[in-house]
Amino acid sequence: MSDTDAAAGEAFDLAALLTREHHDIDGGIERYLANLHNGEGADATPLLDAMAALRRHIYLEEEFVFPTLASGGLGIPIQVMLREHGAIWRAMDELEARLADGEPQQLRGDCLELLGLLESHNAKEEPVIYPRAQPALDPEEQAELATFLASGRMPDGWVCRTALL
Repeated sequence: MSDTDAAAGEAFDLAALLTREHHDIDGGIERYLANLHNGEGADATPLLDAMAALRRHIYLEEEFVFPTLASGGLGIPIQVMLREHGAIWRAMDELEARLADGEPQQLRGDCLELLGLLESHNAKEEPVIYPRAQPALDPEEQAELATFLASGRMPDGWVCRTALL
């Protein structure tokens, strides 16, 4: 089922959709690393696309998923996820700043650092948070999230809550 089908009101598997986004984001960063390895480092499109998707992903978690889970008994795990989102956001900010005049080795290291942060974060988020997300959301919240997954955009200027800590 496509994200559009989910937005149309059909059943969807939120955990599977969010996990797929993780894999797609990782894949974009890995494609950029492959470009660097092959001497094609000037084309940062896969990396920039992956980081834009990651920022949108963080937004949807923090605005649609985490509030209900935090008030539903997962407050401490959600706080951990929020802190890690801040570290990921800051790593993306640093990576974007380096892209203009970055040395390929430094960019490679920055990408590997970001992938490491994502691997650690996703290893907790996918088994602990995602299975509990959809059951915790009421039907209206699920419909709103499905619509956002299908076509939503992160508001201009939105920043992860813990990015500035």
